[in-house]
Amino acid sequence: MITSFDGINLYSKDVAALADFYSTVLGIPVPFEGYGNSDGAKIAFSKDQPGIIIWDEHKWGKLTTGVVNLVFSCSSLDETYTELKQKGLDCEPPVMMEYGGKEMNFKDPDGNGITLLEGGYVE
Repeated sequence: MITSFDGINLYSKDVAALADFYSTVLGIPVPFEGYGNSDGAKIAFSKDQPGIIIWDEHKWGKLTTGVVNLVFSCSSLDETYTELKQKGLDCEPPVMMEYGGKEMNFKDPDGNGITLLEGGYVE
């Protein structure tokens, strides 16, 4: 039986650059790099939590089988938007969604979708 969720695999032509984007621009830690000789990195808030695992597309192929959209929560989307713009990220301002939360959408350097939420998915 399934016992846990470990993460989402992304495949990149430049693992270091993509890991740097998540770490430097979005502020998400990189608790693990290397995977032996497997050429990858894990982006996560803790080594023991599920995360984004980035693999070298040159070595493993591009095994992502569809559109990937990653969702992250933040406490103040307006402040986060200002910080990301100051770091040079090309993104639109957050908008209030009909479900009651604020949302902002943009893409990482490899074209994966990213959604930032304030208020989460509430009923």
